[in-house]
Amino acid sequence: MTAAGPPDLPAEVRGLLDRALDEHAGRPAAVDRLRALRGRLDEPLRVALAGRVKAGKSTLLNALVGERLAPTDAGECTRVVTWYQRAPLPRVVLHAADGTRRPLPVRREHGELRLDLADTPADEVDRLVVEWPATGLAPATLIDTPGIASLSADASARTQAVLDAGDQLSGADAVVFLTRRFQPGDLAFLAAVQESCGGSPATTLTVFSRADDAGGGRLDALLTAQQLAAEAAELPAVRALSATVLPVAGLLALAGRTLRHADFVAVRALARADRADTEPLLLTADRFLRPEAPGGLPLPVRASLLERLGLFGVRLAVALVRTGVDDAPALAEELVTRSGLPELQRLLAVQFTRRSDQLKAGTALALLERLLAGLPPSADGVLERDVERVRAGARDLAELELLTRTRAPDGPFPRAQREEAERLLGAHGTDAAIRLGLPPDAAVEDVRQAALTALRRARARAADPAARRPESDAAEELARAVEAVLAGLPGSVAATTRDGR
Repeated sequence: MTAAGPPDLPAEVRGLLDRALDEHAGRPAAVDRLRALRGRLDEPLRVALAGRVKAGKSTLLNALVGERLAPTDAGECTRVVTWYQRAPLPRVVLHAADGTRRPLPVRREHGELRLDLADTPADEVDRLVVEWPATGLAPATLIDTPGIASLSADASARTQAVLDAGDQLSGADAVVFLTRRFQPGDLAFLAAVQESCGGSPATTLTVFSRADDAGGGRLDALLTAQQLAAEAAELPAVRALSATVLPVAGLLALAGRTLRHADFVAVRALARADRADTEPLLLTADRFLRPEAPGGLPLPVRASLLERLGLFGVRLAVALVRTGVDDAPALAEELVTRSGLPELQRLLAVQFTRRSDQLKAGTALALLERLLAGLPPSADGVLERDVERVRAGARDLAELELLTRTRAPDGPFPRAQREEAERLLGAHGTDAAIRLGLPPDAAVEDVRQAALTALRRARARAADPAARRPESDAAEELARAVEAVLAGLPGSVAATTRDGR
């Protein structure tokens, strides 16, 4: 007899929304909100980039997209929430606070998109929506937010609003939080976001942005940043609020993804020039921009190079060319690899986009629960009970909830067992082999045997009379997660028997 498959959470949530629409058909305001929630299930995942002013949010967003779309200057547009989503044709739409919408001109200058509020005050703008035919926007809609703790209290409030899914249908499903170093306000902000929107560390990634500034911007700056990020990731207060911490040099990543042949030619000229001339130039930005600086590069070329790569990027690019990197594509690849962007992209896929249907369904379910709490109950109470049933039976949400508790300072698993528990719960990827610590191409039988071994360990922990109650309960939940992995393997039959055989 074939084991029954796990409940389809997105389908169940869709069904609940349909029933809620029927139940409350006579309440126009509720109908509008329910329809918006239902439509959201068919949209891409929403990932918000949040952080302090000058944390590098817009630069990192551009690096993820692979194009210079988000404004990085301190203009009016950086004070409003801006959505970037994939579409066949370029379009920019202003959504005003009064509910009206109007298109804005689409202008590009020197390869960069120029956004203009067309004389609309920033405090009268709900958000801008930029539609763009970029493959980097295919996995998710990226939301660029104003800096928190900014001089403008209104701008900070808009950031909180877009992250707060409590009553905001525009709330984000996941958050990438950028900081140059953790401050008490950062942790308080992340805690408030998770409290208000029902998020968890599993739906939050922290980026040590501008990693090239670490250690004074020396060539080993990225190594220094990696050490600082690893130390921060192990702090109990940080573990309770973020899945991980990783360093990314956003400007370096963007430079690599948008490197022009002219940039490479300029770098090569610096690399081939007399070191006695170039080394003093690379000490500071002021020296690099001296009008009569030696080295043969005109000031406008040097200024463009500094703007696009930053001083650290210029130093690194020159060093790479000197060691044998001999064309623009190879230099671009090296810059991107060393920036830390590929690891961030991998984690975004593992933590967010591969779970996108479940994350969207979880967000919609939480918003539905809150909406129903403010409406008269259904005549027979069946809808409300079914919402509770779906919540209780949602394995994906249960996994994320247990992963949240596992990462907390007072988590249920001893430190020696924590790493395995996180892996089994999908912290490093949701494929069966990855959960079990095996290569992605491992044979099915090897995966099955590893799962059975993990299942026996989890059940032994659950039955250990010396274990604390929270640990034994968590071990039982972990066992159910492994059972689900077994049930999903090809040819599985009754994989969830109590003896694990």
